[in-house]
This record gives sequence, C-alpha cells and structure tokens, in this order.
Amino acid sequence: MKIAFSKRAIDDYDSLSGKLKLKADKQFSLLLKNFRHPSIKTKKYNEALDIWQGRIDRSYRFYFKFEGGVVFIVAITKHPK
Repeated sequence: MKIAFSKRAIDDYDSLSGKLKLKADKQFSLLLKNFRHPSIKTKKYNEALDIWQGRIDRSYRFYFKFEGGVVFIVAITKHPK
C-alpha cells in the first residue's frame, strides 16, 4: 500500500510543529502496516464519502480514504473537543 496527500493535507502537515510531524509520520507508517492498529484508533467518519478518521495524538486527527492501493490523506486537523 502507498500513501498520498491532498493539497490541503500537505498544507496542514507543513503547519504542524516538528514534534507533531514526527508523531504524524509514525501514525502514517502504522496506518500503512495495519490500518486498525490500536494507537491510530481508526473509525469511519463519513459513510457517504467513505472517509475515515485516525488519531495522531489526543489533540490532532487525520482524515483519509482508500483509493485502490493508495491511502489518500485528505486533511490533518486539531480535534474539536
């Protein structure tokens, strides 16, 4: 499986701190190996658009979808609590 990023996701990633980028990179690596890895806490976010949510840490989430053999990261955002 491969990973790709939308323009928005690239911009979101670029705005993260260095520490958050390292956490995101770790989670993306785990996602490619096992998208149900416990630390990612994946769940279906939008059934109609087939978008999933994954966890970077307690405060940040990423949104993705599967397109063929590619995991397409749509956005990375602060989690609204």
